[in-house]
Amino acid sequence: MEPSFWHQKWDLQQIGFHQPQVNDFLVKYWSSLALSSTEEVFVPLCGKSLDMCFLAEQGHNVLGCELNQIAVQDFFKDNQLPVSHRLQGEHQFYSTEQITLIQGDIFTLPKSECQHISAFYDRAALIAWPESMRQQYADKLAELIPTGVKGLLVTLDYDQAALNGPPFAVSPAWIEQYLASYFEVELLECADVLADNPRFVNKQVPWLNEAAYLLTRKG
Repeated sequence: MEPSFWHQKWDLQQIGFHQPQVNDFLVKYWSSLALSSTEEVFVPLCGKSLDMCFLAEQGHNVLGCELNQIAVQDFFKDNQLPVSHRLQGEHQFYSTEQITLIQGDIFTLPKSECQHISAFYDRAALIAWPESMRQQYADKLAELIPTGVKGLLVTLDYDQAALNGPPFAVSPAWIEQYLASYFEVELLECADVLADNPRFVNKQVPWLNEAAYLLTRKG
């Protein structure tokens, strides 16, 4: 997916991938990471997700990275949050009290920006990439995440032949093949969520599984 694809989606407000509520698996399983409330959480490809508000409400400082400027600005506007702005290299930093969003390409984000994080949360990033580009993202995520840091990964899996992504199908086999070399992987839950997703039902997708994984960065 070229950057222009995502910029066009936000320009046209074709953002069906944006969820109007906090993810259920995040609410259910975030405590399994056993973090103190003050630790910093990294959210790659964060969009304007309300999940970041949930994380901040748990006491965390949130560091998000998002390609599109409209998404970043809308997050602060929609949540009526005051924001400061600074430019650092090719990335723009938008900050409020507990949340900083870095606007720019995650693939050029310096590793140093994530050196203080204690956890990460990926609901929309891994599934945003077609399989041909997903390994590149997995490699970058592993580069950014310090050793020992835990994260919650939420994926979708379905018959990719029945519907073009995004979101793209990510199978348990893909997780095992491409992420297990970087992370300890524990499946927390896998649930059939087809009935809750009318787009997939209307496209006659036969099944849709949402899974939550606990990841721990290996040394």
